[in-house]
Amino acid sequence: MTDVLARMGLVRMSARDTGAAHRASTPLELLFDLVFVVAVSQASQNLHHLISEDHVGQGVLSYLMVFFAIWWAWMNFTWFSSAFDTDDWLYRVLTIVQMGGVLVLAAGVHDAMVEFDYVVVTWGYVIMRLAMVVQWLRAAASDPQSRRTALRMALGVTVVQVLWVARIYLLDPEWQFWTFFVLVLLELLLPVWGESAGRTRWHPHHIAERYGLFTLLLLGESLLASANAIFDALGEGEHVSELVTLAISGIVVTAGIWWVYFAREQQSRLDSMRSGFRFGYLHYVIFAAVGAVSAGVEVEIDEITGHTEVSPEIAGLALTLPIAIVVAASWLVLLRGALSRWASAAVLTGAVLIGLSGLLPSSEYVVAAVLLAGVVVVLEVDRIRRERVAAG
Repeated sequence: MTDVLARMGLVRMSARDTGAAHRASTPLELLFDLVFVVAVSQASQNLHHLISEDHVGQGVLSYLMVFFAIWWAWMNFTWFSSAFDTDDWLYRVLTIVQMGGVLVLAAGVHDAMVEFDYVVVTWGYVIMRLAMVVQWLRAAASDPQSRRTALRMALGVTVVQVLWVARIYLLDPEWQFWTFFVLVLLELLLPVWGESAGRTRWHPHHIAERYGLFTLLLLGESLLASANAIFDALGEGEHVSELVTLAISGIVVTAGIWWVYFAREQQSRLDSMRSGFRFGYLHYVIFAAVGAVSAGVEVEIDEITGHTEVSPEIAGLALTLPIAIVVAASWLVLLRGALSRWASAAVLTGAVLIGLSGLLPSSEYVVAAVLLAGVVVVLEVDRIRRERVAAG
């Protein structure tokens, strides 16, 4: 069997060593992430437009729905590749097929969020997921220890994808909406069922790095939004001071989110299957909130330039609430247990105040940036105190 694979230019897909040193993200994984940023950008842009046009509820709900498809497909590939990446030509081709599915999904984001037409988004998602079915079947054929888990995953994913497609062709729009949440639940339960037959051998350091790199790409969207504020100021010659102040605040917010997210090492938290599920699933909240920050900055630009139909309070909350959610979720997923009690209380208080700052009559983005900087100071003071105690 090994000789046959070698003649075909393939490598036996066996589980990797969970303790292997220098397990870093590959160039293919980085390219994969970049393609996903296209879909995230489309989702955040449509969120921005829907909020500015005073369709806040529709914008937020449709954003969260579309973002689930983006996040779930990314996450499933990430954990699979951590355990089974062979980097041969077949693995690369199947990964590129998934990238094509991402672009199809991105092409349908506008129709999904604005027109409630989920046909293109669904097909893009299904393309990505079916490519993973082939990967799981290959793992089942190659690795006896992982066979039961791999076959469960291949079967489960296939069945759910059939249901996704049937949903958009057999049900009316109202039932399509409600069955979305049923199928989301099935998707979330699939790995739990699959891993109950045997844990896949994902690499803790690699997983932590992959999540960190994706967070950085999402933060790039916020930097772009801040740059847009400066471009608008220079282009229109109006509201210059306010737009420049917003841009500076946006840079501070981006840096602050980065600081909070990477304030403590993360791989040590990935020491069991349960902690892996908690880390992986709860990151949906962090990723979705970070992706929404750029939309909030764009809404603030519209509010400053008079191009929005929402109140200043709604525009402010569009920016400050995602920041607050990032801080609170980062504490829950990454920082809880690694901070002193006083530091945890200060971080959570800071998150609440950041969220409420959106209700201020003016300069709410400045206040949010200052409060986030205060959270960073708390984290660093706590780190210094702990290091002093440890040093005796």
